[in-house]
Amino acid sequence: MLNFRLLLGELRRWLNRRHPLQITALEDTVLAGTFWRCSGGDPSLNVFPSSGLYPRGWYMLELELSANVPALPCRLYADYGHGYKEVESFSLTVEPGQLSKRVCYFPARARTLRLDPCDFPAEVRFDHFKLLKITRGFAVRVMVRKLVNAQKYESIGDARAVGWRSLFQAYDQLFFPAAHSSYQTQLARQRASYSVNTIVERLRRMPVKPKISVVLPVYNPPLSMLKACLDSVLAQSYSNWQLCIADDASTDPLVTKTLLEYADCDPRINLVRRFCNGHICAASNSALSVAQGDYVALLDHDDCLFEHALLEVATAIQSAPNAEIFYSDEDFIDGDGNRFSPHYKPDWNPALLLSHNYVTHLAIYRRTLLDIAGGFREGAGVEGAQDYDLILRCSALSSAEKILHIPKVLYHWRAHEGSTALSSDQKSYTSKAGRKALQDYLDTQGIAARALETEDDNLYRVDYQMASQPLVSLLIPTRDMLSVLRPCVESILSRSTYSNFEILILDNQSRDSATLAWFSEVQNFDSRVRVLAYDHPFNYSAINNFGVTEARGEIIGLINNDVEVITPGWIEELASLSQQPENGCVGALLYYPDDTVQHAGVILGLGGYAAHSHRGSPRGSQGYFNRLKVRQNLSAVTGACLFVRKSVYEQVGGLDEAYTVAYNDVDFCLRVQAAGYLNVFTPFAELYHHESKSRGQEDTPEKIARFDEEKARLAERWGALLQRDPFYHPNLTRAREDFSLAGQDELAVTEAAVA
Repeated sequence: MLNFRLLLGELRRWLNRRHPLQITALEDTVLAGTFWRCSGGDPSLNVFPSSGLYPRGWYMLELELSANVPALPCRLYADYGHGYKEVESFSLTVEPGQLSKRVCYFPARARTLRLDPCDFPAEVRFDHFKLLKITRGFAVRVMVRKLVNAQKYESIGDARAVGWRSLFQAYDQLFFPAAHSSYQTQLARQRASYSVNTIVERLRRMPVKPKISVVLPVYNPPLSMLKACLDSVLAQSYSNWQLCIADDASTDPLVTKTLLEYADCDPRINLVRRFCNGHICAASNSALSVAQGDYVALLDHDDCLFEHALLEVATAIQSAPNAEIFYSDEDFIDGDGNRFSPHYKPDWNPALLLSHNYVTHLAIYRRTLLDIAGGFREGAGVEGAQDYDLILRCSALSSAEKILHIPKVLYHWRAHEGSTALSSDQKSYTSKAGRKALQDYLDTQGIAARALETEDDNLYRVDYQMASQPLVSLLIPTRDMLSVLRPCVESILSRSTYSNFEILILDNQSRDSATLAWFSEVQNFDSRVRVLAYDHPFNYSAINNFGVTEARGEIIGLINNDVEVITPGWIEELASLSQQPENGCVGALLYYPDDTVQHAGVILGLGGYAAHSHRGSPRGSQGYFNRLKVRQNLSAVTGACLFVRKSVYEQVGGLDEAYTVAYNDVDFCLRVQAAGYLNVFTPFAELYHHESKSRGQEDTPEKIARFDEEKARLAERWGALLQRDPFYHPNLTRAREDFSLAGQDELAVTEAAVA
């Protein structure tokens, strides 16, 4: 009878293995249409499965949301009969539009569930929310793969050896949300740095106080938000400002009344009343026409300035008097004044700008530069993307050394219905206007390329016309390992749409008879394949340097023998970017076989040295403020798939052969960057990468010693950049690869290092 009951219980669990969930309001949540409006700091929802069952066992939580914020730190609680407890909850950070999953374990039958979708105000819609019953064996396999990819264990065997309980504990740690709590910590640290005495002293020691004109076009904003915007300017600790307002014939009489009242209360406020609505470019030009300052800052009528924003701008002007363009970081602010989701930007990043307007707010221009640019373009079809059009045109008139990033949040972008801060598709017309601005820029600069919209609003891809059909030399070092080499070569030959390439297999003492036979076979099969013998001890740098001397192409592709092509046009993408004269090394988006990100560029300083951007993110993820969806300049890219012009490779002396295995690609990229070139990551060339299958793990005393020696060499040569990667941000963590926020201890270390 006991066995029968056990079997019956298992049968019921199998029949109810997939649990669609029903949701009702619990605390600080209201259903508004299809979205849940969350308020306060701890909004929560009741969760009920349609089956009514929460049996003991393993589950896969599946969650896909739409929201007005870039990420949601969700937490699922289970009540096993003694109430909800933090230690019995499951964290999962969800990017809107991306299906997110994680393994959960219920040690007993759960009576009820609760979901906290966030710990800040937001609007959330559940597009997919299910619990899928899974076996323990499947759960262990998922957890092992995740932990090995996150480098918590050296190998699958090491992870399996710890037992499922310890495994689940380590796996659960990967999901602990830190973003919002870390931001509150950062804000507290920020407030402490702006004591009254500190501000007074900074102002006293400022020899020259430049006038900053704030340009503010206005058209029918919500009155409360307009007042908050105006008050944020009046509250500035730096007083030498001018507020230039242009009312673009607002139809709400209270808007006009409010503007007149504010203009009467402070002589620094200048109001231009337009009696014919001309849209935002015309209104911005009207405001600009009364600007008296040497510098002009741009402000939207429903956003707010940080109270010390203009002080920081004036400080930046003092420190870089020749600079012509300044831009800061920004965050979001809700109707209750809560700040969240900071956008910590890189320093000047031309490739990222050609992908989307990452500069946005706060942007400040030298007035003379605006005059040369002709202000805002009216009637050009860029309404809604006029700020993007302006930064493109002004940056073309300036130079990289005159564009300065202020790495502080000086601007609060309002998240409300109708604002582009809420969601890019609130104003999808801005995407077409942005594409027009980008195409006009390309045409004006004489760049033979098309500006293309992508599947995401306001994100673009510049399709460069190949200057010719250059021969591309693909260098693939190998020693046997036919099991990975053969799929690699065959994927290049069968899937690539570009045909003018040669494959140089650099044979480093292969001995396997099957491998040697295949070498002859593949060369007979395709004349573009050559096998070259390198009969010396393994040295990745030396092998590739040898290959370059034998290469006939004008573009070199360093290719690991354990990659496989996904994108048919991968060579065109990487080669066309390599042809651009300003570019040096170009890297691809690489995935593990389980479709999680292996490489999306290299960030200096991660783990103390260098590591891969967004490693472990699911394929299709947006990344931190769309960084997985767009091209961008980075300090380095991996040598597993790296394109570069042969002339550039030779100019910097190739790979440094002192780096036998590790960090040779990072060092090479940094020397290319130091020579004046920009390194580029592109997500539009995708490949699989079976990382380090050829040479195995760094798991012997000899390998570990060599690895440590190469790390020390990198730190000695590039120590300053490892402390402050210009394409990352000091407020982002150096302990993980997910662009999460730095904690207080990390900030203290970073500040001390760069002081």
